[in-house]
Amino acid sequence: MDAPAPGSKSLAPLPPRAREAVPSPPMSDADVPDRPHADPRRLVAQCLPGATLLDARPFHVDDADLRDAATTKGEGYGEPLRVRVREADGREATLVFHTAKPDVFGHDRRADRAAEMLLAWDTFGAIPRHVEALDVGAVSRDGASLVSLRDAGEFYLVTRYAEGRLYADELRRVARDAAATADDLRHAESLARYLAALHAERLDGPARYVRAVRDLVGSGEGIFGIIDGYPADVPMAPPARLEALERAAVAWRWRLKPRAHRLRRTHGDFHPFNVVIDAAGEPVLLDASRGCAGDPADDVCCMAINYVFFAVEHPAAWRGAMGPLWRRFWEAYLAAAGDDGLLDVAAPFLAWRGLVVCNPAWYPNVSPEARDRVLSFVERALAAERFDPASAEALFP
Repeated sequence: MDAPAPGSKSLAPLPPRAREAVPSPPMSDADVPDRPHADPRRLVAQCLPGATLLDARPFHVDDADLRDAATTKGEGYGEPLRVRVREADGREATLVFHTAKPDVFGHDRRADRAAEMLLAWDTFGAIPRHVEALDVGAVSRDGASLVSLRDAGEFYLVTRYAEGRLYADELRRVARDAAATADDLRHAESLARYLAALHAERLDGPARYVRAVRDLVGSGEGIFGIIDGYPADVPMAPPARLEALERAAVAWRWRLKPRAHRLRRTHGDFHPFNVVIDAAGEPVLLDASRGCAGDPADDVCCMAINYVFFAVEHPAAWRGAMGPLWRRFWEAYLAAAGDDGLLDVAAPFLAWRGLVVCNPAWYPNVSPEARDRVLSFVERALAAERFDPASAEALFP
């Protein structure tokens, strides 16, 4: 096996081959069956050993007098349960059992709701006169048990290992040698066709699309967060230039929000360090991200920007090597997916991924000239009504 590049991902789930069925999608909130609340008696036994349950009933969001209807709160983030107990010493006490529910305020994913509970556990004790947090954990799927996390530290994930060669290493070789082989062209086309097959799965839920667009611009891993990760003195990326890019991206958010019909199953982080080419020449994917639901332009631009990025430090490689890969990837995807509308929405996704590859936190050895080329490319894309893949040719006269 070829050694992975420094900083690359080495653990990976092994999906079926791209030439076969598209990998089974991860379970989304829409797929998770309703789970009953845990038996309050188990809650009492776990949090207060020796205590006896007296009563358990749900809280109302707001018990205001109906005469004050204008200020009545109609929505809450949680679904709390008031639990009265008699402790082992005979004293009565009241606990609150908090669970979260899906909503459009950034809690639509189960991971969001888990983060909310863990953050509460980590911070309640730092606030003077705040109610005490006694436990944090998860309810089992069948509601029969509680899994405490109060003694947990960081979380972990175990996956299988993907044997093969990072696609990033292939692109490095193509750029260095200024030559693309028939296999290189085939790999670019197979990645495009893989994405077209993956994106064929339509998803429902306008709020999920709006969430994906919001994350594109405003999340810590999106445009706002990536820009915040730039030091103030990055050559060719001064704060004023980054601010202008950010403002343009916010304007694009309002253009994308009404396009919820574009919601599809996505990988969410489809770049060359998350693709391994196995011994049969087929892709194996690593690190699916961001809920695996969004606009297909995310995945397409995430990969495509790298054909430009790997060439800007080797301009001579564009004409006979990286340029043909760029064109083959776009042509193959658009032909297989039949998604002409993708070019109407591609610009902010291209800008996001361009900002990533220009950020010295991720790629510290990029030259100022190469950074300027990439940022100029995405600036022109954001200013255009519709993205034209042929516009990349102007970077390599």
